[in-house]
Amino acid sequence: MVFSTSATAAPQRRWRWASLIVVVALLAGCVGQSPQASTDQARTLTVGATLEPPTMNPSASPAASIPQALLYNVYETLVKMDAEGNLKPLLAQTWNVSPDRTEYTFRLNQAAKFASGTPVTAQAVVTSFNRIKTETAIQAPLVEQMAVVKSTEAVDEHTVKVTLNHPSNLWLYDISSTAGIIYDPNGLATLDTTPAGSGPFVLKQWNKGQSVVLASSGSYWGTAPRLDTVTFRYFADPNAMNAAMLAGDLDVISNLQAPDAIEQFSDPSRFTVIQGTTTGEVVMALNNARPALKNDKVRRAISMAIDKKALLDTVWNGKGTLIGSMAVPTDPWYEDLTSINAYDPAEAKKLLAEAKSTNLSLKLRVPTIAYATKSAQFVESALREVGIKVTVEELDFATWLKDVHNGGNYDMSIVAHVEARDLRRFTDPLYYFHYDNAEYNKQFAAADEAPSDELVPLMRKALRTLAEDAAAVWLFALPNLVITKSTVTGVPQNAATLSFDLTTIATR
Repeated sequence: MVFSTSATAAPQRRWRWASLIVVVALLAGCVGQSPQASTDQARTLTVGATLEPPTMNPSASPAASIPQALLYNVYETLVKMDAEGNLKPLLAQTWNVSPDRTEYTFRLNQAAKFASGTPVTAQAVVTSFNRIKTETAIQAPLVEQMAVVKSTEAVDEHTVKVTLNHPSNLWLYDISSTAGIIYDPNGLATLDTTPAGSGPFVLKQWNKGQSVVLASSGSYWGTAPRLDTVTFRYFADPNAMNAAMLAGDLDVISNLQAPDAIEQFSDPSRFTVIQGTTTGEVVMALNNARPALKNDKVRRAISMAIDKKALLDTVWNGKGTLIGSMAVPTDPWYEDLTSINAYDPAEAKKLLAEAKSTNLSLKLRVPTIAYATKSAQFVESALREVGIKVTVEELDFATWLKDVHNGGNYDMSIVAHVEARDLRRFTDPLYYFHYDNAEYNKQFAAADEAPSDELVPLMRKALRTLAEDAAAVWLFALPNLVITKSTVTGVPQNAATLSFDLTTIATR
């Protein structure tokens, strides 16, 4: 991956012309949906997914299911991250960075327009960026990512200048995701139910509890979609999703939630199995605000009590990568830190005794997602062996978001943090980790502001601090396990962004 922010992007769009844009289809018979009038003419695809979006507003909720369906499909950004983690032009044809790395000048594609027909102007960019800094309902991670922005101004109708408070190696990558979405200013009042984007698809129907249906935009400013509709169909039960795929009711499983069932899809005449990596760290969060968990000896003991290799083999069929800190193998600063606070139950018991926490009782509250609930069972057994009593509570994802993620009402939890390069989360003591380490904050800031050739070693130093302090317990990096019909092509091996990007996919 290239992390230089001082180069000027090539003013060309061949990467877009070469892409095949896919639209995914209505599932016939799905409750609340209208059947296709002419199935021999309709060009459709149906994608099985796990978590339903709680809203259609990407700025209001941290749920990854929102950008999974909408990012790059319905909504667009100035720059886009491709499957290899490289930044490419999207709404911005070119961008320049000042020598001191604090001023970014973006030249917009003059053809770009929103689905409403309104042109994408520099003022629309100003409005989209400023609302993150001024509106109170914006989700906290986006506010953190845009805090470095000092000002955003329209130089002319198609030129935007963004000034940062200080250099940032991560900011340009941050705005390739949810923080950088450019919204139609005329549609901001109804974002919860009606997206207002400039992408090749529009929201056709949201069948709550069942599916999100996208349709090709008849007025898309770029390469027109080659298919007609796309349905993201949601399954709480991974076995039911597998059964739907085997029955031919799905064209794609976006991420297999029952890896032990992968052999069911071994017939290459019917299926293609794609195995790669994601940006998702499966984290057992520790609420550092809890009295017992403020003690680093207790946190380290919890980590040492868990055999992560055995957990991965048991919970996820050995699929995935052990990591040891808040980075995945596709990050340029990744290094294997699994030897820090590694499995050692005898040492865990010793540390608990030193911390006077030999009769510890903790609540492990997890969302009802397969990897989380299975991991919770393994963790409960492992911690019992070192004298920690764990009570497991399983919550539906909406309740988990409200009570755990937003409310901080938990001792431990397990979820995959799938946003790319997200170790900034540990700099915010108000985030649900409630981790507050001035030395880590200083190390992270130094890495983010450093010259590009110093970024990797400085970020590795910060990651090692997280690992040594047991700020959380990193169980494994979530693999990208995608099943498609053999007629579906263009799904990348690795998931480098939050988007299930339809613009690279085709059917034959």
